[in-house]
Amino acid sequence: MFWKFDLHTTSHIDQLLDREDVTLRELMEEDDVLQECKAQNRRLLLFLSQDHCMQELVSLITTEPPADLEERSRFKFPNIACELLTSDVSIINDKLGGEESLLEMLYRFLEQDPPLNPLLASFFSKTIGNLIARKTEQVITFLKKKEGFIGLVLKHIDASAMMDLLLRLISCVEPAPLRQEVLHWLNEEKLVQRLTELIHTGKDEERQSNASQTLCDIIRLSRDQANQMQENMEADPLLAVLESQESVAGLLKNMFEGERSEASIVNGTQVLLTLLETRRLEGLMDLYSQGYERSYTVNSSILNAIEPHLKDFQQLLLDPPKKSAILTTVGVLEQPLGNARLHVARLVAALLQTSAPSICQELCNLSTMDLLLDLFFKYSWNNFLHFQVELCVAAILNHPSSEERPSPGLQNHDGKPAASNPEGEGEVEVVETGRTSDPQTSIHNALVAHLFQKCQLVQRILDAWEENDKIQAEGGTRRGNMGHLTRISNMVVQNLEKGPVQAQITDLIKELPEDCRGRWESFVDETLRETNRRNTVELAFSDYQIQQMTANFVDQFGFNDEEFMCVCAQANAAAFEACCKERIRQFDDAEEEEDIWEEKEMNYATQAKSRTRFGVSQTSEGSSLSSMENGGRERDRGSESDEDEDSEQNTSDTGRLEAHFKIGSCLGLKELVSFWFCFQVQAGQQISGTLEGLQHPKPQQGGTAQPGVEQRRRELAGPTSLSSSLSPGKKQTC
Repeated sequence: MFWKFDLHTTSHIDQLLDREDVTLRELMEEDDVLQECKAQNRRLLLFLSQDHCMQELVSLITTEPPADLEERSRFKFPNIACELLTSDVSIINDKLGGEESLLEMLYRFLEQDPPLNPLLASFFSKTIGNLIARKTEQVITFLKKKEGFIGLVLKHIDASAMMDLLLRLISCVEPAPLRQEVLHWLNEEKLVQRLTELIHTGKDEERQSNASQTLCDIIRLSRDQANQMQENMEADPLLAVLESQESVAGLLKNMFEGERSEASIVNGTQVLLTLLETRRLEGLMDLYSQGYERSYTVNSSILNAIEPHLKDFQQLLLDPPKKSAILTTVGVLEQPLGNARLHVARLVAALLQTSAPSICQELCNLSTMDLLLDLFFKYSWNNFLHFQVELCVAAILNHPSSEERPSPGLQNHDGKPAASNPEGEGEVEVVETGRTSDPQTSIHNALVAHLFQKCQLVQRILDAWEENDKIQAEGGTRRGNMGHLTRISNMVVQNLEKGPVQAQITDLIKELPEDCRGRWESFVDETLRETNRRNTVELAFSDYQIQQMTANFVDQFGFNDEEFMCVCAQANAAAFEACCKERIRQFDDAEEEEDIWEEKEMNYATQAKSRTRFGVSQTSEGSSLSSMENGGRERDRGSESDEDEDSEQNTSDTGRLEAHFKIGSCLGLKELVSFWFCFQVQAGQQISGTLEGLQHPKPQQGGTAQPGVEQRRRELAGPTSLSSSLSPGKKQTC
């Protein structure tokens, strides 16, 4: 039996712990030390929680290993030490969080000169983060005593582990009152202002990037937690400072002060984009078809701080930071677009989505959209830029109505341009139609007119399309911006049919020159329609392939029974029953079941000629031995007749089967399965009936089977007869 073998394995760690002189390094050499620690091996935990062991573990994760060790084993023990300290075992957490001497050893790691070893920094951050989550009060009290803690963390912000440490202080502190206390402490330490100062031209790019990412994460975390808080909870002080006009203005000043660098512009713009975020986007969605639903209203202080610097962003589009030529798959690009201009395009798209009147007016005055469209057609292979320009056009054409906007005091509008009130921008003007209009609508209508008149959107679309057709006709490659150009064209057409600015766009199209208007109508009716049809056909299966394999998708995959049902369900059910009765012999329970294994004497009786499915034709009534002995002439004629009959019967069966499946196509999936099963049963019964006829022919009246006939029957059946194989070992009596 299996229990006679000793399969119980005793851990070698227990054997090592039996020794009095065992060392921590010897235990850490064992492969299962982490497993035993997490399994609450009490002897091991008591050993690890000793003072000298805890000090050695902390020293391993905060001290640089000797450089002469092999690279693959140099950080082996620091890694194991970090895993042991963060194994979430209460005895280790209590020891590490309760001993101030151990916390001092950890804190001294921050007092080193930069740069820190990134691997050791990650070990330190993970250990402190675990203590913040498990021994919150003790660790927060210790850190608040250290006046220079925030300064030391920011000094090493070039290590991403320090960024993670700051985020743990913001997000991992519980309960809520203690978390609010930590946020006030960080605000008193001017964390936001000090991070903003790091986004400056003269700072290291890595420090700028991590500072920017930290600010973005603070904004998102604070907003997410604010949505989950109760109404009576105090606001997040860090978020309030970040959204203040003073803080945003300071960030913009650092971005444009002195010599402009791409790093400061990109990192600063990322913070602005995070402040302007209205909602998270899930998947690839068409913004202009979904509308701009907002989870909160963009703080006006953010927009007020950005507005004076729009001209600086416009200048970046005209004169970006210098970049050297790069080699791309379509050739050498002498003047790349650059990350700075791409982020400016993203910022413009985000600002247009806010529908702020002052912002829209300033962008219209600066002709920013005209410049972005120039870049759209100049950099025909930069799809990142194309998408942002598409979002800009979508934001202009899908301007929300007055009642949809979050700003208070705005009324509905009729979509027609109206003059703004010169005396008061906040007052509502009554137009001749009897409906109310507002300054925001008037300014936005001016932006729509600017898009079609000054920017000449329709003419640009037509010229770019004709130029692309000419290039392709000469054997060239289709331009990379044609897909986004198609979407922009469809957007214009959709807003001509319906939308908040339908009437205005219709008037603007009518104002086009006659030749341009004719080209546009021909383009919409022919070229664009054909392009949409082709794209729909080509992308249909691609859309099917990218469906997520969710539980709902699995349940709905394929066809439902209802999709097979016709209106004439009762008639189809009757037809199905008729087909089954026609093809399947009904069982008679009154008949006595015949034992096929019973030995009996078989005699031939006169019977009508019937064919078998194995090509063997039985003799009809009146056939005799002489007909076979005379060369089988009558048999040959009978066989030919049988073959003709068999062919006709097969044709009839095929037609009937096709008719059955035509009827079954209107039935449900379950009925089709039942039909196929019945058809298989029917076919099996015919085969078994034929074999039974071969094995047990009915005896003739008043006599036994003629030997010659039986012998001839066996010769005709040949070796392919299945009767012998179906009942092996049984004696056949004739």
